[in-house]
Amino acid sequence: MLSLSLDHITVVDTTPVQLAEAAHAAGCRGICLFMQPMDVLPHLPQFDIYEDRAARKALGERLRELDVVLDLAYPFTLAGRTEVEHFKTAMECAAELDAQLLNALVYDRDPARRQDKFGQFCDLAASFGLPVGVEFYPPSQVRSLADALELVQAVNRPGRVGVNVDLLHLMRSGGTIAELAAAPADFILYGQFCDGAESCPEDQIDVEASSHRLLAGEGVFDIAGFARALPDNCPVSVELPRNDALEAGVPVVERVRLAVDSVRRAIAAG
Repeated sequence: MLSLSLDHITVVDTTPVQLAEAAHAAGCRGICLFMQPMDVLPHLPQFDIYEDRAARKALGERLRELDVVLDLAYPFTLAGRTEVEHFKTAMECAAELDAQLLNALVYDRDPARRQDKFGQFCDLAASFGLPVGVEFYPPSQVRSLADALELVQAVNRPGRVGVNVDLLHLMRSGGTIAELAAAPADFILYGQFCDGAESCPEDQIDVEASSHRLLAGEGVFDIAGFARALPDNCPVSVELPRNDALEAGVPVVERVRLAVDSVRRAIAAG
């Protein structure tokens, strides 16, 4: 059975403990966790694992009981006015939960400041023993795989600072599977699966990414080719939000099963 993790946005209406339990039930090895509620994700329940140490401890204990790993910790967003030191509490929480990778999105428009601030972020993460993965995203200031590789190679910590490659973002940024396969393996730290249509209007890219992706096999993406292009043993997750199913009342366990099974079938078929 392919070793997959479950991304929080796939079942965004779950608390951290519920996400871990859903991942375990679906045979997933780990989770990618939003560690705090976010206004841009209105379906995400209210919870607090930053200041509520008892809740943080309970989550850690539940992860260990289920043998589920915290693969990827969100959200770490670097904008022009971001003060990197403000991430200390979040990083402390991620480290306590044994996070394998911090996920960074970068929106700073100034190239020199963007590089400097990202370097500071990586230094702070390293002080907590945490690797960093940059997620390129067309509406951000790191829009493509090439942009992300340029950013992480400047820091030059292969295996510790690299790129999180979301298949949807690779396709929407004009990237290719061949481009991913040619990338230096030590700088590709994570992969995320979904499917999608041939194209998406530019003004709908945010909505598609956060709410309306397709089950593997429903779209045109080369799921199996993406899996082959990732480095050997690269950790991967199912990032497959389908808010229409959520709002229709489809239970969490059913949405997880459909998403995870679709990715497994698509990879096996390739």
